[in-house]
Amino acid sequence: MNSIIKTIITFLFICTSIKAQRGAEIGAWVGAAHYFGDLNNLYRLNEPGLAAGGIFRFNLNNRISPQILLNYSRIRGNDAKSSNSFDVRRNLKFYSDIIELAPSISFNYFPYIHGKKDYTVTPHMIMGLSIFYHDPKRKFNGEVYQLRSVGTEGQLAGQEYGTISLAWLLGFGVKFDLNYRWSINIDLDARFAVTDYLDDVSTVYPDVNALLNAKGPAAAFLSDPSITNMDQQKIGQKGFQRGDSKDRDMFATVGIGLLYYFGRLSCPPLAYPGN
Repeated sequence: MNSIIKTIITFLFICTSIKAQRGAEIGAWVGAAHYFGDLNNLYRLNEPGLAAGGIFRFNLNNRISPQILLNYSRIRGNDAKSSNSFDVRRNLKFYSDIIELAPSISFNYFPYIHGKKDYTVTPHMIMGLSIFYHDPKRKFNGEVYQLRSVGTEGQLAGQEYGTISLAWLLGFGVKFDLNYRWSINIDLDARFAVTDYLDDVSTVYPDVNALLNAKGPAAAFLSDPSITNMDQQKIGQKGFQRGDSKDRDMFATVGIGLLYYFGRLSCPPLAYPGN
């Protein structure tokens, strides 16, 4: 009898301190990033950049997992790679290194239980918020220029767009166990930004002469590097459309991640001594 009581007490103690499939996961991922916006309005997939990051996730149960993502993405756009003749002549170009913190929730379509044979694979959806830093740049005559400080659309000092912005995060993917502790995640995540300046392009061309006098020839070129026509005219007349402010920019990442699970096994079936 004493052995049975000790077994029951031990079992109850373990089960009150452990909840099945409640536990943390931590890992890293690597993949590619792509930008979509004024310099890629045809949704080309020919300018991928490196993307990588870390994942911290806490499994509340076998369906819902709050998580934090800390990511890096290199995005870029180049009118010269467009199939649209106007874009090619406009000749704008940029790249940007994005640092992102993304609190979000992962929802499993099927029950997902680490180490349990019939529940180790599931598609999942991710929803959340992306808080990110961006600073579009372009090289000119061997020197890298921060396009925000140049004021390529006539922004005065102190009126530039911010380098910190927000985006809605929406993603889809699949997760599957390698064993009880280790799992693989493959994800495609899109960020719908509230800014239209991921690429430094949004509204209209400024007065190029005023920009030339205020900030010099490099600024004038970066504002309007367009290819001249037969009359040696550039596109960038004051007030002429440079971008489309009605459509916000976005970027997406696709990657594969390896995660380690810190949770503990579910309570085993109760066994009585002598059975």
